[in-house]
Amino acid sequence: MYRITAVCLGNICRSPMAEAVLRSRIDAAGLSQPVLVDSAGTDGWHIDEDADPRALTTLRSAGYDLTHAGRQITTEWFLEPGRPDLLLTMDASNYTTVIDLAPDDPSRGRVHMLRSFDPSLAGLTPGDPRLDVPDPWYGAHDGFVEVLAMIEAAADGLVARLPTMLDA
Repeated sequence: MYRITAVCLGNICRSPMAEAVLRSRIDAAGLSQPVLVDSAGTDGWHIDEDADPRALTTLRSAGYDLTHAGRQITTEWFLEPGRPDLLLTMDASNYTTVIDLAPDDPSRGRVHMLRSFDPSLAGLTPGDPRLDVPDPWYGAHDGFVEVLAMIEAAADGLVARLPTMLDA
């Protein structure tokens, strides 16, 4: 199995949304057998909690399904059997945190910002604010809709590249 983990701060808004979208897109592409998608947060505030109700409403109204329990990523994730092959962070802060958790250069090489797979953002490097998926937690419902659109564009780009990544 090739394991993809979406990572945000609390694992209740952006990363669960990315998990649901990626899972759906990967399934539609016929790649769900070799690919497992999950999500986690860099902080432990919401361990075992469901996704934010606004995230769930946004996902369901767009036709996505999600069963979720919040989790926290740790350095051990890089070392355990079944470790993530690709870690997709939602913003520059999450990216830096996950890079800092990575125990070595090969582990750090598996960390990417999700939006770096959006073809319209090709060539941008981590830390560029245009790659950030903003945290909608502090705002209204329309922020979740905007985040979903960003995630969908990046997911489409990732799924297009995934067969090559699986052959590597």
